[in-house]
Amino acid sequence: MPDTTDDIAEGISFQAFEDDCRLLGSLLHDVLLRELGPHFIHLFERIRILAQHLLEFNERPDLSHEDREMLIEDLVREITALWQTDELRRHKPTPVDEARAGLHIVEQSLWKAIPRYLRRVSNALKKHTGKPLPLTCTPIKFGSWMGGDRDRNPNVTAKGTDGVLFLLVLTFPTMMKTRRRLELLLEDLPCDYDPAEYYETPDQLLEPLTLCYESLQSCGSSILADGRLADLIRRVATFGMVLMKLDVRQESGRHAEALDAVTSYLDLGIYSEWDEEKKLDFLTRELKGKRPLAPPYIEVAADVQEVLDTFRVAAELGSDSLGAYVISMASNASDVLAVELLQKDARLTVSGDLGRPCPGGTLRVVPLFETVKDLREAGSAIRKLLAIDWYREHVIKNHNGHQEVMVGYSDSGKDAGRFTAAWELYKAQEDVVAACNEFGIKVTLFHGRGGSIGHGGGPTYLAIQSQPPGSVMGTLRSTEQGEMVQAKFGLPKTAVRQLEIYTTAVLLATLRPPHPPRDPHWRHVMEEISRVSCAHYRSTVYEDPSFITYFQEATPQAELGYLNIGSRPAKRKATPGINNLRAIPWVFASTQTRLVLPAWLGVGKGLQDSLDKGHTEELRAMYDEWPLFQSTLDLIEMVVAKADAPMAKHYDDVLVSSPERRAVGEELRRELARAESCVLAVSGHCKLSANNRSLRRLIESRLPYLNPMNMLQVEVLRRLRRDDDNLKLRDALLITINGIAAGMRNTG
Repeated sequence: MPDTTDDIAEGISFQAFEDDCRLLGSLLHDVLLRELGPHFIHLFERIRILAQHLLEFNERPDLSHEDREMLIEDLVREITALWQTDELRRHKPTPVDEARAGLHIVEQSLWKAIPRYLRRVSNALKKHTGKPLPLTCTPIKFGSWMGGDRDRNPNVTAKGTDGVLFLLVLTFPTMMKTRRRLELLLEDLPCDYDPAEYYETPDQLLEPLTLCYESLQSCGSSILADGRLADLIRRVATFGMVLMKLDVRQESGRHAEALDAVTSYLDLGIYSEWDEEKKLDFLTRELKGKRPLAPPYIEVAADVQEVLDTFRVAAELGSDSLGAYVISMASNASDVLAVELLQKDARLTVSGDLGRPCPGGTLRVVPLFETVKDLREAGSAIRKLLAIDWYREHVIKNHNGHQEVMVGYSDSGKDAGRFTAAWELYKAQEDVVAACNEFGIKVTLFHGRGGSIGHGGGPTYLAIQSQPPGSVMGTLRSTEQGEMVQAKFGLPKTAVRQLEIYTTAVLLATLRPPHPPRDPHWRHVMEEISRVSCAHYRSTVYEDPSFITYFQEATPQAELGYLNIGSRPAKRKATPGINNLRAIPWVFASTQTRLVLPAWLGVGKGLQDSLDKGHTEELRAMYDEWPLFQSTLDLIEMVVAKADAPMAKHYDDVLVSSPERRAVGEELRRELARAESCVLAVSGHCKLSANNRSLRRLIESRLPYLNPMNMLQVEVLRRLRRDDDNLKLRDALLITINGIAAGMRNTG
């Protein structure tokens, strides 16, 4: 063995090995976050093997000295392989690459976790109720929009969605003809397979498996039936014919452009110029008709054709393979009906071409309300939508009387600040639930949360428990994005734990919902804090003409484009300004400088105003008794604890050229200090994270690594901006970005 092995062996304390496992696991996780590229699967396998070695080493006190030496040798081998792997991704991933990486999590972790999770749920139910969980019951389902999210991402096309869907088809040996048939259909090639040779629905696959299970039970072999066969049945019931149904997401404006082309072709005028009532009349009339609206030979612009092609693919595949059609930037009832009409049109055309009905059912259409303005109007839009007889009957007939509504955390936070976004999201959910209840329609709220606090991130259990009363009625849908997918579901044991957290939180929120604010006046106090906070946030970010230039100089926002971390462009439109910057780089760039601006800006001003008005005791009562207020303040306190004003000042001193713009940074740091003092005044804590000592220790333990990386990043940025073609400097910058992101965790 080389000396390296001996050095590592001598450095391992077997008595404190759990600490070593956690530290090495954290380092490995940080490496993984840097490596979501085409070679992701190979790298993940190495990390998984290494994690397995760690677990074996930690949980086997009976290992002999020789066995321990062999395991240490394996560890050195895997660490060396990771060390030799390039820290940077050299090519931007395609949507198919992203889907393949996500699929690997399903195959290597969730596939193993689901039977364990369902077995634990079943045992708990049997213990407390006397009845186990039915074998084909699926309390949790998985979906994805990797390869389906078109929101200002030109790299996601109808053809690319075909490719992603093919990746998701189950690959049991007995299903190869099913897989081949789907491949032929996706390529528009004829398929002459006998229907008896392939499966069309999950029920067809479950039928022989269930028959085997019942046969074993009937002959007294329950111990066999409840083993691997039961696990397989539960997997099929959970994952169906595809591992995850693919959601499609597109911006509402793209649908309006498509209808503009159609109405202009038919000499009906320009759809987008009509008022809401005229749009609803037109859409409802066409939805009641039996003919397609647009002729198949219509010639339209390439962007419009891509939208129409997407609806055609959705019609060809139907709800057996696809999940929801999510409309980003939704604001009106017409946004939903527009998608329903384009969907109906495509299904009529495809059905005519096939000579038979389209497979599966229509996709459920999910409006996504994102900006503060749209959140405030969400309840009214849903009421107007459900008041339309055609739509209400359609939901009852085709979607079991169930409406799904998505609320966006990222754009609302970028629009108005974290505090105001939290309050507006809370009120929007209350209003949407009330609107659906008025029409007797069940509702599932879909939470578009990100990993960072600025994107609505935070502990899953607390997030669910702080939702409005009645908004979690046995159902909830939530996104897990970016680094959080790996953190929560990367290993089977952590995945089981996360699934149990979701289950427990949803059950508790349903059976024992949180109380509304005890004192009705608390809502007024919250409204005032939100108003002042939002006004200050927007006056800084959107109304100060020097802010955008300051932000671009003081942070590596412009250089983030060198990072090949996703297929989506960093901006919605190629124009300057915070408006067109996506929420993720907005948070990510600020986190790099340790200012973490989006998560706390405006909060200090809002709380200070309320404290000055004499509401101190009331605010402390709100913190103690209202889950929404407490969780919001705790998350802001955590972010403020991670912020570092002196480090942010160093960025300004070196990178910001104008004294006027450096004054912007000085004011922001004063606001950070005010946010800290006001949060502590309300929470009653003597210092930040006083109620979370483990978090404080984690933050302090990372500083010796974070501080040098930040200092390096400032210097590299200074040099690179004078020599932007220097590839070595660029690589050095990207390595510091990855390292700081790993250390800060809540990166966006």
